[in-house]
Formats: sequence, structure tokens, C-alpha cells
Amino acid sequence: MLLELTIRNFAIIEELTVSYEEGLTVLTGETGAGKSIIIDAIGLLIGGRGSVDFVRHGSKRAEIEGIFTVDGEAKELDHYLEDAGVPIEEGSIILRREITGAGKSICRINGKLTTLAVLRQIGQQLVDIHGQHEHQQLMQTDKHRMFLDRFAEENLAASLKEYREMYTRFQKKRTQLKALSENEQEMAQRLDLIRYQHEEITNAELKPREDEELAEEKQRLANSEGLYKTVHGSYEALYGEGKGLEWVMTAMNQLEEAAEMDPSLAELKETVTNNYYLLEEASFTMREYYDAIEFDPERLNEIEARLSEISQLKRKYGTSVEEILEYAASIEEELDNLTNKDERLHEWEKELEAAAEDLLVEASNMSSIRKKAAAGLEDAIHQQLVDLYMNDTVFQTSVTPRDPGSMAASALVKQHPFTEYGIDDVEFQVATNKGEPLKPLAKIASGGEISRMILALKSILAKHEGVTSLIFDEVDTGVSGRVAQAIAEKIHRIAEGSQVLCITHLPQVAAMADTHLYISKYGQDGRTITSVHPLTQEEQTEEIGRMISGVEVTEVTREHARELLEQASQKK
Repeated sequence: MLLELTIRNFAIIEELTVSYEEGLTVLTGETGAGKSIIIDAIGLLIGGRGSVDFVRHGSKRAEIEGIFTVDGEAKELDHYLEDAGVPIEEGSIILRREITGAGKSICRINGKLTTLAVLRQIGQQLVDIHGQHEHQQLMQTDKHRMFLDRFAEENLAASLKEYREMYTRFQKKRTQLKALSENEQEMAQRLDLIRYQHEEITNAELKPREDEELAEEKQRLANSEGLYKTVHGSYEALYGEGKGLEWVMTAMNQLEEAAEMDPSLAELKETVTNNYYLLEEASFTMREYYDAIEFDPERLNEIEARLSEISQLKRKYGTSVEEILEYAASIEEELDNLTNKDERLHEWEKELEAAAEDLLVEASNMSSIRKKAAAGLEDAIHQQLVDLYMNDTVFQTSVTPRDPGSMAASALVKQHPFTEYGIDDVEFQVATNKGEPLKPLAKIASGGEISRMILALKSILAKHEGVTSLIFDEVDTGVSGRVAQAIAEKIHRIAEGSQVLCITHLPQVAAMADTHLYISKYGQDGRTITSVHPLTQEEQTEEIGRMISGVEVTEVTREHARELLEQASQKK
């Protein structure tokens, strides 16, 4: 849900902050006041095409920022955010878009810089904008399968998940098979290369962490003389000529006598005694350490030679011994495959043929589920169209599987009909009048029919689409009378389950608003300023009266407005 929108230096808007509520928010105002500009700003915020023309004259950049809340069920959105490395902070998402005067676009999500593609991907999960001539996904045939799958999600989800896991494995194995069966000369060259690499690493007989251990030993050997001198000196100070421990023992014995005379000194005596024995033990450890130190120039040369050999391997195969060994393990499998190429090809071909047949079974199962769901969607849409006085309209969801027919398993692998989502092509088709043939949804011509068709589809699909906010930009164009009232009630019904923002010229729609925002513009210091004002009940009556009369608000139009508001209140 969109909580707050801030716009700065965008077109004729200098600075504007608008808060939005749940339910139906209606935006009205005189032509040119900036209603559509606000929607354009939201469109830009969710990844729309930017242009330097959006930057307000005299400004360095245009800025749009939106704060959204999301519920815990937005799993697909969570997936996109995780891929983008952007966490949801306390259930909210902040999108920000800037367009500079030079035309550069800067995008941020929760303060993190991101690409326009990622902003668009996430933004379209939050907001869906629909205008009379911009129907986005509903007007794109390649998106119809997605809508049907959301409608059928309860029955389709498990099967689709299993199919996609099978499809991923199938594609990976198919790619491997293709790579193995291509250019013989390249394969022979590759075989020679990895055979040499594998032998070079194997002959080196590397051990995990060997380089680290050798570097530590080298350090000790290089500093053996200094280590001997300093550790031996410490030992002598305590146990040798320095007689340090003898003086501590003297102190310990004298404190023992003192503690017999004054018991309060017992704790101090105990401390000195304990430290004496600790120092004595430390001195023995020092002696063992310097006795073990060796002056071995030959061993130092061996270590340096071995480290040089490992360094050469690191330049070729990895930054550590572990990475070199991992690389060796990875090419070992490839080496085996190339060495036994013909045998592997035969095995993989059989595996792929079996996988393709399994995919076909699962895909056919999904086709059956989609066809059943399509019938249910058609019935639901038909009822919605009846409510919108399109009784004669026929809506059909065409599910067309790509039938491989009697294609052999081997051909099924090479010319497979599979996609990530199965083998079905899905298209929404309509006939708006009796006797007319079905046509693709995108080819509906009448503005009023487009408006009602969108609302019918949205009424059914809104809860399946996953977006948190729906925006209707004058989708009520070309209708009036009872159809206008039906559209108003339909929009409000959609808003009961989603946040809906609607720009409208219909008083019937404005009367159904839960929140009514009035957009106006005025002159200040020689510039045009756009403002947004939430209307009180009395102001809403005046505005609806203006929408009814079109010119001057009279007492008659006010009374008509009150009647509309009262009727709307009863129908909410």
C-alpha cells in the first residue's frame, strides 16, 4: 500500500507531499491542474521511462519518493528484494527516483542504489497503473498465462513448483550435452588443456592449508636466531644468572613467616606463592622452546622453493591451496566426460529423453489444471460483465498446449516445446457484441468497453496479482448513466481488498470515495504551483456538484450531489 508520495520539481509541480489511505481514494480537479502528472510521477517511481522533459524548468533535477507498506504474504516481492540484496525494513519499502537535468536517472530502494530494471521489477509488484490507452500487463498477451496461473494458484502451485525444478535440471543437462557434442577440434583442445592442468596440480601433491603452514615455518626459521636470543634471555633472567625466581622465592618465604604473625597477610602470601610456581613453569617452557629452535638454512631453501611452486599454481588456478584443489576436482569430472565422450553422450541422451517424457507428463497435467481454471475464470468474468451491462459480451481464456504429437523422445529433446512454465500458450479473447467473432483482448476498440473490461478483469484478478496498490487513470471515459454507476460500485468493491487510486470525471465514482483529494493549481511569483487538498464532506458535495453541472454549482446540483453521496453511503 502506498502511504506517502513526495514529488519535487516534476513538470509543473514544485514540491508536493500526499498521504494516502486504505480503500478508494479519488482524485478530481479541473483539466490541467496536474492530476495525471501525479500518476505520471508514480509511473516514473516504479520504473517508467524517464525524460529530461520531466524536470521542472529552472531546476537541476526532479525527485519522486514513495513509502509503501507490505504485508507478510508478499512472498514474490520478498524474492525480488532478496535477489536485489534489499531487505524490507519493518514492513516498509521506500522507492526513490531522480531525473537530472542532463537526463541521468538515479534509482534507490530503501536508500540503496539500484538499477532501473530492478526498480521496475519491484515497483510493478507494488503498483499497477491502468489508463484507457495504457493497460500494461492485461493488454500483453504474453502476460495472460501469468494471470491465469494466479487465478489457479491453489490447484496449480504444487505441480508448477515440481515442473520448474524438473525443467531446470533438464535445461542444465541439455546444455551440457550440447557442449559435449559440439566442435570436435575444440573438444580435443579442451581435453589436452584440462589433462595438462589436472596432471600439473596432481603432481604437486598439495595439502590443505599447506601454504599457510609453510609460511609460518618460514617465518620461524628466518627469525630463529633472534627468537633464540630473546627467549633464552628471558629464561636466564628468571632461572639463570639473573636469579629472578630466587628473589621471588625469598619474598615468598618471608611473607610466609609474616603471615604466621599477622593472618591478614595470608592472601598476599598466597598470591606471591601462586605466581612463583607460574613463573617457574613458564621458565621451563621457555627452555624447551629455545632448545627446539634449529638453525637450518637448507630447510629454509626447501620451504621457499615449495612456496614458489605453490605461488605459480595460484596464478593459474586460484588464490589459495583450497581453491586450487577445488578447481582440480571440478575439471576431474569434465576430464572423465571428455575422455569417455561417446559413452557419456549416449548416457546423457537417454537421461534427457526420459526427463523430456517426464516433463511432458507434468506439463500436460498443468494444461488440464489451467483449462479447468480457465472455465472458472470465464464464468467469473461473465458475471462481472453482466454487472457492468455488457450482457452480450463473451470472454474466453484460450489455453493452447504446444502438442508434440507423436514426436520421438530423441526429437522431443532437440525440439522441445517446453518453457519455464509448461507447454501452454494462454490468451484472453472477447467478443463484445452478438454475432461477432472472438478477438484478442488487446484489440478492443471502444473506450467504454475497454474501461469495463479492465474493471471486470481487475475485480477477479486483483487479489491474485500480488500488487498492493491499483491506479485507474480515467478508465471511466466514454460511459455515463447506469453504466457509470455500475463502474463506480465496481471500483469501490475492488478497493475493499486493495488500495485503489482513481482519477475520474464521473460524479458517481467520486461519490463512492473513501478519501476525496482535490487537485488545483495557482500562480505564484510568475510560476504555476499544483496543490492537493483532502476534501471535507461539505467540500466534497461542492466538488461533485461542479462535476455534475460542469459550470456553476447551483442548489439543484448540490442537492443532486447530496443524493449521490447518500446513495453511495448506503452501497458501501
